[in-house]
Amino acid sequence: MRQAARRAAGPGGAGCALRWLRARVCRRGALLLALLWLLTWVFLSGLLFVHRSMFSDFCTDDKSRRILQRVCDEYQQGVLTGDLCDDLCVGGHVEYKRCLYYENGKKVIAANWRGVPIVLKSKLENFSSYEALALLEYQDAVGGAGVEEELSPLDVVFYATLEIKNSLGLEVGTNLTLPRFWSQRLRERGQVYSRAELASLWALLQQEEYTFLRVMQDLTDHVAKVLGSCGHFYAVEYLAAGHAWDQNIFPLEEVSVSRPQSSEGRTGRTVSGTDTVPRVALSFLDMVGHFENDFSHHLHLCDIKPENFAIRKDLTVAAIDVDMAFFEPKMQDILEQNCTNDNDCNFFDCISKCDTRRNKCGSKRKNSNLQVICEKIFRSWFSPTLLGDKAERPLQVALQQAVQDCAETEGGEDAEHSRAIRLRLHGLLTQLIQEDSANQQSQKQAHKPHHVHTSLNF
Repeated sequence: MRQAARRAAGPGGAGCALRWLRARVCRRGALLLALLWLLTWVFLSGLLFVHRSMFSDFCTDDKSRRILQRVCDEYQQGVLTGDLCDDLCVGGHVEYKRCLYYENGKKVIAANWRGVPIVLKSKLENFSSYEALALLEYQDAVGGAGVEEELSPLDVVFYATLEIKNSLGLEVGTNLTLPRFWSQRLRERGQVYSRAELASLWALLQQEEYTFLRVMQDLTDHVAKVLGSCGHFYAVEYLAAGHAWDQNIFPLEEVSVSRPQSSEGRTGRTVSGTDTVPRVALSFLDMVGHFENDFSHHLHLCDIKPENFAIRKDLTVAAIDVDMAFFEPKMQDILEQNCTNDNDCNFFDCISKCDTRRNKCGSKRKNSNLQVICEKIFRSWFSPTLLGDKAERPLQVALQQAVQDCAETEGGEDAEHSRAIRLRLHGLLTQLIQEDSANQQSQKQAHKPHHVHTSLNF
């Protein structure tokens, strides 16, 4: 009876179970398919968002070429001008090389200008993105054609001086403002500026880095040189920049140089690898001395890292990215902010103290340019790990200790103490160079062939 019941129910029960299992598999498959579709949609949406938010300003050669072509189109239309425009847009003497980087709207492009490597820079991509000169807009409103001829070079000097004062935080009348800088060139020109020239000058002056470099380049060798401009783009010299991942910081093999010929006509010797690092370090010290003592106001570097400096063939250090360089008046304005502790008073590499009674940061910088350079650059150069066997030499030990003291001493508010540390480092580096030179000379003498004087080789 039980077997008969099983036989009777067997095929039907198996069919029901099969249909139930098939339906369950179908539902699970549909669920997995829906889940897969949802995950794919989320992934693609996230990818699109990341692309739009992070890579919309991605550096490409095609986009860089289009940007420069737009500059040339506006030059042909008479909208903008500059001493670089003819070679860039007409003569073909500016050869595009590659896109270097885009950052927060800033465009940086490598090129060759008549065979000389240059870097083209602009804070904003389009000429129209810069604020128009109010004086030109006023002329459009009241004068129409021909009124621009009423603009004299003195007018240009006046407005440019105000822009310099605003962007750099300098007072009118100091030795870094535009009247002394521009007036001689304007007097030599002896004619009024065209509309395109005024608009181009005004776009350049709205770029703090251009303004800084243009003002400083006749006053110090420790900044990149401005070579020319076209509209809102300006050209600076191409230099071997530093890299944090390079143990030597700079590509020293690119700047192996021969020292200048002596006054007696003897050719100077080639600077060796052992000479290079201490000589570049001496140039850093010279730069610090320039920036702290040789201008009307102390100059603060608030973003000190290898990538923001470069070295020329003669081993001179030059600041090439000065977006975060400020003279004392501007530095005080930046540092004075509300705070609850000292951490609130850190502005990149420029820091001050918090006055908890007033909940206000002090206007004076607590650390110094030299301290940060010692911490971020000199420590790497003169570390025992990098020096190897040379680290035990007495001069190297003394130099390591001096660098350590420099990195740990704030010195921002004590100018005399900071100067003493700089002089101590300068003395040790100079002794190190002299010692290395003497060692090299001794090695050369030791390797010279010794001739035996016989009757055959008197």
